Amino acid sequence: MSLEPVDADRRLDVREINGEPFGDIIAALNELEADESLLLINSFEPEPLYDVLEQRGFTYVTANPEPDLWHVEITHA
Repeated sequence: MSLEPVDADRRLDVREINGEPFGDIIAALNELEADESLLLINSFEPEPLYDVLEQRGFTYVTANPEPDLWHVEITHA
């Protein structure tokens, strides 16, 4: 069962990125409008990202709907 938010305006599946996805994540955050949300999909919980999100003024909700699948819904604080 997927817990993917249906109201996420944008999505970024970092499992499809070859190499380090940090730059792609920051680029997606920079493009995010004030009233939009970003769904980040990953194969592990991106704990190091949480501090970066908070420092940049974002909030997030994390879900682990199935093994090796993490959803992080990111919005402006």
